[in-house]
Amino acid sequence: MHERVRSGDRTAFAEIFDEHARVVYAHAIRTTGDWALAEDVMSLTFLEAWRLRDKLREEVRSVRAWLLGIATNVMRNIARAARRHRDAMSRLPPPEALPDFSDAIVHQMADAERLAAAARALKRLKRTEREVFTLVVWSDLGYAAAAEALGIPVGTVRSRLSRAREKLRRLVEEELAPNARGVEPRTYSGHISQREGTSVRPSHRRSAR
Repeated sequence: MHERVRSGDRTAFAEIFDEHARVVYAHAIRTTGDWALAEDVMSLTFLEAWRLRDKLREEVRSVRAWLLGIATNVMRNIARAARRHRDAMSRLPPPEALPDFSDAIVHQMADAERLAAAARALKRLKRTEREVFTLVVWSDLGYAAAAEALGIPVGTVRSRLSRAREKLRRLVEEELAPNARGVEPRTYSGHISQREGTSVRPSHRRSAR
């Protein structure tokens, strides 16, 4: 399979996409907390994988780890671009005041709100801890595979994951506290499975205010 992909066999690459696209999408959505951005990350990951297909040699033991490593780099680049954009926007003069359209927003997707709360807690971790946590815990990579994806020693994966778990427990409690943000708690109808085989598409049910 590796040799076929390296030689430019699109059918072989399509097989890799079919097998691993859901895992890459789940990793992206759990990391970013944004459904649309996760789709962009997935597309960019496979475009980059096709561009780098010559690197898919026999020493790449896990295609999934290889793809998740690419996805992690894609998200790093997106985050850097977002920071540059925010910095550029902060230097612009303030915009004119606009009418308040908040009353027109009458529904929110419950799943999206729950995911956003989890993503806020995750983003409060250091980037290195966040990457290890999402790969090992949410994407079910073993320590060795995560080390391969990130290009770091296995021992570093273990230590970063230990710190990430400890911090995340505290941060999630803060984010999920009913009155932490001055709002009433909501009832949620869905969750994101930590199993790679579970669907990660958003529910279309909406919660009534």
